[in-house]
Amino acid sequence: MPFKNYFFYLNCIKNFKMITLETVLKKSDKVVCRKIDDEYLIVPMENNVGDMEKIYNLNLVGGFIWEQINGKRKLKEIINNIYKKFDIDEETAKNDAISFLKKINKLLIYN
Repeated sequence: MPFKNYFFYLNCIKNFKMITLETVLKKSDKVVCRKIDDEYLIVPMENNVGDMEKIYNLNLVGGFIWEQINGKRKLKEIINNIYKKFDIDEETAKNDAISFLKKINKLLIYN
């Protein structure tokens, strides 16, 4: 895969975290996800109670990315899967993934 050496920063709860294409992404244990038809609803949990004011509603691409995040895949693998699944170029897939991760960064753990 001909990705350039690329990195970006996400504002992760009080500090900045450098994310590269080699970063492994994992979902936080403090979220609940439900798929209803083609929609994904992600609810952050606090003290075992859903924070209904911070619900995330994911579109088709966002839902696909969410499913790809499994604690084993690197960001570059997820991007590769996006452009194969949706028949788009690598740059668009990378930009979509980064934009999505910036929006949901508080729901993830980075290794």
